[in-house]
Amino acid sequence: MSQIIQSLSEVSDRYRALFVDLWGCVHNGITAYPEAVAALQAYRQRGGIVVLVTNSPKPRAGVAAQLAQFGVPDDAYDTIATSGDSARSAMFTGAVGSKVYFMGEWQRDEGFFEPLNVIHDPVEITRVPLAEAEGIVCCGPFDTMADPDVNRADFLFAKQKGLKLLCANPDIIVDRGEKREWCAGALARLYTEMGGESLYFGKPHPPIYDLARRRLAEMGSDIADGDILAIGDGPHTDIAGAMGEGIDSLFITGGLAARETRTTTQPDAAALSDYLEQENSAPTFSIGFLR
Repeated sequence: MSQIIQSLSEVSDRYRALFVDLWGCVHNGITAYPEAVAALQAYRQRGGIVVLVTNSPKPRAGVAAQLAQFGVPDDAYDTIATSGDSARSAMFTGAVGSKVYFMGEWQRDEGFFEPLNVIHDPVEITRVPLAEAEGIVCCGPFDTMADPDVNRADFLFAKQKGLKLLCANPDIIVDRGEKREWCAGALARLYTEMGGESLYFGKPHPPIYDLARRRLAEMGSDIADGDILAIGDGPHTDIAGAMGEGIDSLFITGGLAARETRTTTQPDAAALSDYLEQENSAPTFSIGFLR
């Protein structure tokens, strides 16, 4: 049974670094959660390192700019690892070819195609119509409110051509304020179910954790997995990823699973137990909201 705690400070002194999810934990897609920000600031003041580990398809700089808009101050974290940066590295090494069909909102996701200086001899990427594509780059739906099934015809064509789909954000859904939206992971799941091949780089898959560890190394920190606590509200992303990496985890029940765990300020213990058993999830700790 996951231990229900009252605050991050109850357990944080056991860990030298935190891998912290953003959406549903630190902000709601519109504004920051003040208690979460204060908890991270206090942890850093005690000497801990905060790595924001997000399934955002944005590059690190784009996420930092977005956080500032939401009211998350830069003293609440040390560095950022994004699914977008991990996936971009794969794209520029040719994982889905050089001519790609792009899925997403160009105004939002244009930064995904910015050059990466860390890639030696990068592939030159050109956006083309689906009929001319060698692969698909999916940063999200064209319409985040539309059922993923609207893409079924295009995906059938792509599967028949043998195209791989690079998924820049494995999240299935996200709550923007009070509105629930589809993410790139929902499209990649559909494509896989239809027999296509999807490539994942964010949580719960290993590449983003490798990137997060590299971010720590860039800071001169060599921290063992046993000294890291992963925090997030997604049982199939944040918690599953931590379990796969052998990292302790703190489940934020007031995010995506607020209804199922009957979370107001804290989860109902029985409801939480039933939910975790149903989802085959085993976070080390649980709390209603990051504070």
